[in-house]
Amino acid sequence: MSSSASVFETSIDGVAIHRRGKVRDMYEVGEHLLMVATDRISAYDVVLGSAVPDKGRVLTQLSAFWFGRTGHIVGNHMVSTEPGEYPQPLRDHGALLAGRSMLVRRTRPIPIECVARGYLSGSGWKEYQRNGQVCGVQLPAGLRESDRLPEPIFTPATKAETGHDINISEAEAGRLVGPDLVSRLRALTLALYEHGAAHAAGHGIIVADTKFEFGIVNEEGGEDVILIDEVLTPDSSRFWPAERYEAGGPQPSFDKQYVRDYLDRIEWDRQPPAPTLPDDVVANTRLKYVEAYRLLSGRDLNVHG
Repeated sequence: MSSSASVFETSIDGVAIHRRGKVRDMYEVGEHLLMVATDRISAYDVVLGSAVPDKGRVLTQLSAFWFGRTGHIVGNHMVSTEPGEYPQPLRDHGALLAGRSMLVRRTRPIPIECVARGYLSGSGWKEYQRNGQVCGVQLPAGLRESDRLPEPIFTPATKAETGHDINISEAEAGRLVGPDLVSRLRALTLALYEHGAAHAAGHGIIVADTKFEFGIVNEEGGEDVILIDEVLTPDSSRFWPAERYEAGGPQPSFDKQYVRDYLDRIEWDRQPPAPTLPDDVVANTRLKYVEAYRLLSGRDLNVHG
């Protein structure tokens, strides 16, 4: 499979589909799941009509990079990213799975998204303009769009299978999953963000905000919380080039904000059916994703599937 090919949806003979998300196709593999990142792209919680070549490879390979770096903070669900190590019949599909798949542990997903914000942008900026807060966290007066916050904040959200995620307060999250668990999630979220942001800063990227997902697994001695899904990718984060950062307005980015900006220009109403992206927007989006991977990991993307 060449680097110019794209994968919008996958099918693996003899393997049952677990579910299809906005970007990932999940398969049942005994006690594990196989997570395949397609090249679908969503914006405003709607899957668009275009694929971005190699996007799924960026998400998988960058997540694997971060899983490898953050094990000292919290365990994670990654088992392998090498198709040759997968059980049959998956090994027969190496051309499809190489570089864009991950065999993972099954967990009981915690039904909130754990967002860390170090800068004021996106929905946080909009909420701050209304009431000076973000998800119940009171912020200093007079902040501008894209300003760095005095310290990173934890701003959870509900997880929606369809439609839009909704920002909630930490107290509301506690009512959903329990205050003790939310306290643990808050500490893990901020520790992961601070670790990732420090690494990214050394490679020319500002991590303005990012979201994490966690699951519960049964371990000897009881249950434990581990990191799941994706980690510090252009889909789950706002990545800004540090050399071009200037507070007071929107920032250029390495993430899908570029796509959102195009959709805003054409005045899409953010409801299905989703538009198809022009070729130049697709090509430029791919370049941004691949460059983010290269800068953060120090490696060239593996595009040989």
